[in-house]
Amino acid sequence: MTHSSVRGEGAAARADGEIPGGGAGASGTVPPPRDGSGPAREAAAGRPGRRGRRRVLRWVASVLSLLILVTAAGGYLYYRHLNGSIQTDALNLGDNKLGGSKPNAFGQTPLNILLIGSDARNDAENQALGGATETFDGPPLADVQMLLHLSADRSNMSVVSMPRDTMLMMPKCTEPGGKIYPASKGLVQTNESIQRGGPGCTVAAWTELTKIPIDHFMMIDFKGVVRMADAIGGVPVCVEQNVHSRTRDGKGSGLKLPQGTSVIQGETALQWLRTRYGFEDGTDIGRTHAQHQYMNSMAREFRKNAKLSNPVKLNSLAQAAIEAMVVDTGLNKIDKLFDLSMELKKVPPGRITMTTMPWIYSTKPGLDGRVEPKPGEAEDVFRMVREDIPLDGQGPATPAASASAGAPASPSAPPAGQPSPTATAAAPPAKIAVTVRNSTGGKDGSGTLVKGRASEVAALLSGKGFSKVVADTRTGAEDTSVIRYATDAQAADAAAVATALGLPGGSVQKSDEVAGVVVLVGKDWRTGGTPTPPPPAPTKAPDSAHALNGDNDQACMPIQPGFTW
Repeated sequence: MTHSSVRGEGAAARADGEIPGGGAGASGTVPPPRDGSGPAREAAAGRPGRRGRRRVLRWVASVLSLLILVTAAGGYLYYRHLNGSIQTDALNLGDNKLGGSKPNAFGQTPLNILLIGSDARNDAENQALGGATETFDGPPLADVQMLLHLSADRSNMSVVSMPRDTMLMMPKCTEPGGKIYPASKGLVQTNESIQRGGPGCTVAAWTELTKIPIDHFMMIDFKGVVRMADAIGGVPVCVEQNVHSRTRDGKGSGLKLPQGTSVIQGETALQWLRTRYGFEDGTDIGRTHAQHQYMNSMAREFRKNAKLSNPVKLNSLAQAAIEAMVVDTGLNKIDKLFDLSMELKKVPPGRITMTTMPWIYSTKPGLDGRVEPKPGEAEDVFRMVREDIPLDGQGPATPAASASAGAPASPSAPPAGQPSPTATAAAPPAKIAVTVRNSTGGKDGSGTLVKGRASEVAALLSGKGFSKVVADTRTGAEDTSVIRYATDAQAADAAAVATALGLPGGSVQKSDEVAGVVVLVGKDWRTGGTPTPPPPAPTKAPDSAHALNGDNDQACMPIQPGFTW
């Protein structure tokens, strides 16, 4: 295995893996790489200045790298004025708002963060890096989407990538100003979700598909990737053969690396993360696997030696990171980002698992080369995240160890709609007003509504002391039974109803579409006094998720035939 150090080689690829202009074929002549600055200096972390004029905090480099994303320790200079530079957007623009992650029996709360890589070409630097002049100042695409799940006990982390070629039904999204993007009538490529009001619609699309409560999002653009890669000082990556991502008609990221391991940064790091032509079979799936290798390698580098001591450089890097990122309003302060980074730091690389959502090629007309979630196995992965089951199959930390360590504090205030673990207790059953709605037909309409089902479930609740329960004359469409509530004050009451009916805690959702506590009896509960219990949850991600462990430093990307030199 050979080793080399590589800096940027020019403008990066287009969103679909292309670069502007013509070019040689995979075996053609390629201009030599441009010289660039050396890697960031590695030294001891900074220390506070005199008389409290400055405060220096140790930081996990999540602010420097979270959207490419890695979790590990670095350092940064804490400047109050950076708070005013943080760009924010709405967390969830959809109607289905799950209310944030809930604490477990030990009071520990998991975290779900959606990481979004935007291909926006909205300024000179992003335009130079992204190329494709016809897209300048146009609507961006969410070409990288990864859900990071930090376990409640902070023992492990799971990352699930969704290929950007995934076809989904888009939910209705409403901008804060009132503009409405209606729900799609057909399948839409997932990276277009961001064009339906912003990153909050990408969050809404994930929420609708996975039923996973998403607590935060972080979005970064081209220049942010480049600056953060430079901040790290280089990340080792490996290819099984010499690779040059360039087709005969000029498509490709331009990435050119020799066989073996290279330490990449700057524009070359961006090229690596965007390379499609040249890895594996030349599809977006291979690109996703390359991103996982990069992120795991970055985590290991931070753990080993990524400490910065130059206060001027630290300030510059922190400023650059914040200028390149957009986060939800729950992360709108430097101290919140700091707290989040400290939570992420608790997970060792060996308990980080990178996966790709299990997928199948679409067989629908006009969708050649596009993919859809794989029936059964994609839901298995989503369920494991919902139920806080590690994807690596090792299981969580022992409850005794978790409890003795104390429940880690939530890294920021609960997202809008998430009740605090100390929320007001539920009212007595006789004082909780409940509406029961028949939704037994299912969302796809494949099941006929079971007549009188709302009245039957209402009678069940009445027998358990809920004297203010009524059967709704309206019907709904749900695959699984859910309980929705309107305000934070109703959260505990809704949870009490779920307990009385034997429904899981994950079935309780906050929603703008209801006025009180509403039980929607879904397709999964067409008969009987208790819902049909789900099958046991998997204990490890399926092979189709292509899991990569954070300690695996032997990962090496296979090269697509015809893209060697």
